[in-house]
Amino acid sequence: MQIFNYQEFSRQIDAQRANIRATLVRYQTPSILRSVWQLVNTLTPFFVSWGLAAYLFPRVSYWLVLPVIILAAGFMVRAFIIFHDCTHGSFFRSQAANDVVGRLLGVVVFTPYDYWKHEHNIHHATAGNLDKRGIGDVPTWTVEEYRAKPWYERIGYRLMRQPLLLLTVVSFYVFAISHRFWMPGTGRREKMSVIYTNLALAAVITALVWLVGWQAVAAIQLPLLLVASAGGLWLFYVQHNFEGTYWEHQSNWDFYKAGLLGSSFYKLPAILNWFTGNIGYHHIHHLSPRIPNYNLPKVHQADPIFQQVQPLTLWRSFKSLSYRLWDEQRKILVGFNALSRQ
Repeated sequence: MQIFNYQEFSRQIDAQRANIRATLVRYQTPSILRSVWQLVNTLTPFFVSWGLAAYLFPRVSYWLVLPVIILAAGFMVRAFIIFHDCTHGSFFRSQAANDVVGRLLGVVVFTPYDYWKHEHNIHHATAGNLDKRGIGDVPTWTVEEYRAKPWYERIGYRLMRQPLLLLTVVSFYVFAISHRFWMPGTGRREKMSVIYTNLALAAVITALVWLVGWQAVAAIQLPLLLVASAGGLWLFYVQHNFEGTYWEHQSNWDFYKAGLLGSSFYKLPAILNWFTGNIGYHHIHHLSPRIPNYNLPKVHQADPIFQQVQPLTLWRSFKSLSYRLWDEQRKILVGFNALSRQ
């Protein structure tokens, strides 16, 4: 994907900052009715589909249970978007309500609320900044960094960016294992968030094993988490790894350009847009994470400058999997094959 004229669009961003800010502010107020309805139409079918899968598991072929599990995974992805809004304080007007709902949803989506909130806010403050990578993002090396790394680190990076592993082993590891621990230097609130989420998950899983048996829990929850985590990681990956994206060093980095040039407008079919909570309007979300997910399409239509961001279609987005490194000289993402050409 490439903006029709990168330099011209960059100049328009500089000239229209005040208008952009004014438009964003108009849509930052959440609606209690819409937020509560999103919780109802997301969590109710999630729990119903999980229960249906548990009911069917000992009674029919497992191949008939899998579609129900995949459906539950779709609702889990949608629950994560609500969880994500809560971390930004955009789902309810009350911060206390955001925190309570976010922490409860953290158990549903296997993610400690305060810990992830801290890392994700850093991601928003540093997206597209070459000098501040490494927290809350998908690791991206430059070509020169890759050349300078020892062979074993290069192998690790290649494995991590290999599409099949990225969307299976890596994504599952992040949600099932990595989120159970904290990094060195983590604050007390974030540590306690990990501990409480782990304890809550242990209690819920124990109760489910008691109710339906460990075989059913494993047969349902493991593929459910595998599919949902793959979907979540894919959304996060494609929103910043696409042709024409934005990376700059701190001296040239700009928040507005990182949002409009470095975050994709992922134009999905309506049903996928619903399950992903409009997160495809990522170019707007990065400009103002205080906007609730259900207002993002309205913002896109409210100002022509947002519509100048060329949409990334579902079919074209798969090309993003071939981008592995940032070429600082050409300012583009490249694949590993560019190393041999250079």
